[in-house]
Amino acid sequence: MSTIAGGRAARRQTMRRIRPRRSPAVPLLIAVWAGAAAVLWLWWNNTPSIADNNSRILNAGRITGLLAGYLMALVVLQMARVPALERRVGSDRVARWHAMTGRYTICMVIAHLFLTMWGYALQSGKGLGGIVQQTVDSVNQLPDMGKAAIGTGLLVLIGFISVGWLRRLIPYDTWYHVHLLTYAAVFLTFWHQLSTGNDFAVEPVAKTVWYGLYGSVTALVIWYRILSPIRLNLKHRMRVQAVIEETPGIVSVLISGRKLHRMGAEAGQFFRWRFLAPGMRFSSHPYSLSASPRPNMLRITVKAIGDHSAGLRDLEPGTRVWAEGPYGALTADKRSRGKVLLVAGGVGITPMRTLFETLPGASGDLTLLYRANTTQDLALWDELAAISKERGARLMYAVNSPDGERPDISADSLRRKLPDIDDHDVFMCGPPGFAQEVYAALRGAGVPARRIHHESFEM
Repeated sequence: MSTIAGGRAARRQTMRRIRPRRSPAVPLLIAVWAGAAAVLWLWWNNTPSIADNNSRILNAGRITGLLAGYLMALVVLQMARVPALERRVGSDRVARWHAMTGRYTICMVIAHLFLTMWGYALQSGKGLGGIVQQTVDSVNQLPDMGKAAIGTGLLVLIGFISVGWLRRLIPYDTWYHVHLLTYAAVFLTFWHQLSTGNDFAVEPVAKTVWYGLYGSVTALVIWYRILSPIRLNLKHRMRVQAVIEETPGIVSVLISGRKLHRMGAEAGQFFRWRFLAPGMRFSSHPYSLSASPRPNMLRITVKAIGDHSAGLRDLEPGTRVWAEGPYGALTADKRSRGKVLLVAGGVGITPMRTLFETLPGASGDLTLLYRANTTQDLALWDELAAISKERGARLMYAVNSPDGERPDISADSLRRKLPDIDDHDVFMCGPPGFAQEVYAALRGAGVPARRIHHESFEM
């Protein structure tokens, strides 16, 4: 830890170092909509007539099919863990985009299937009631329709188990591994996109672009989800060095390795960790760094809230570790003001602790508010107190009263503690309910939404 000089000179130095990096989210969204417009142009350019009811139904099926194919490529791109997305846009935001795009994709696929089979059924004189028979006939007769049917079934299965209430009932590892079948579903449906209909048959340039789109996405997945992690782990060769109990139910795992400070991790970021121990080697979970990287040591601090996190306390020294990352945009690049409030709920203290230690600032510029159920649950408190003393930063906690009453974290209470809170950047991490409560209080206290920075691992 380094001492930060106080006074106006230190504050001027801090402000010179604050250069918030703009998120590429808006340009990316514009590019996505431009791609969708290009897909619609492809349909329009190859549509001679939509004069009768049957042609309208079939063309609606073509539109939804083309858009479904385009969205499938985006779904896979959002799973590729491209650093420009994961570190600049934010892993949680990309995860929300992925979930939303997945829902739209499934809706488009189902609409495409229904409308196209309905149109074919009308052409063959079967009417609306003949859709099922027409579907069976098409699967048996049209090229690559059997593969597309299997792919469609997989997409519907993945969408079903991702519904909120059901997702919460399924173990994370089960959901995660079933979710990986998205790759198989996209592969199976891709060939149908090119072999059925005339959009690509009469437009060789469009067909080449379609191959380019899917080929580029495939290359990104192979590089960032397979080759980059292999390179990272062969280079740094990480192992568990020790497991330390911080408070009841919370442990820190010390991870040794080679030149770990060169992994490119910043304060506030996380890795996806896989511990090659019995019962854990097929599970990969996101945990934030709870201390700044050292040349031969990393540390994560985890609360036991599931089988994987509870199993960390039993890890043996020497256990091989496989990591992917670093990910996350909750870093100093988000900062736009000299004063910063860090808010942590429970084990959300881990990224806040690293930011508390490393964010540049003069004495009095940094404040950390730590929410926990009891004082015994304040993990890493001694370290936080030492950092606070050395840096001249404020350290506050909010715990339940002896009778279980929750502390008041409202707009008024925040203004009392920090009268100039509306001139702060705020970084926060904690459970979703806590984050929503604090966000509402911060907005009520006058903090603009653009200066409230939060990242969640929830999907």
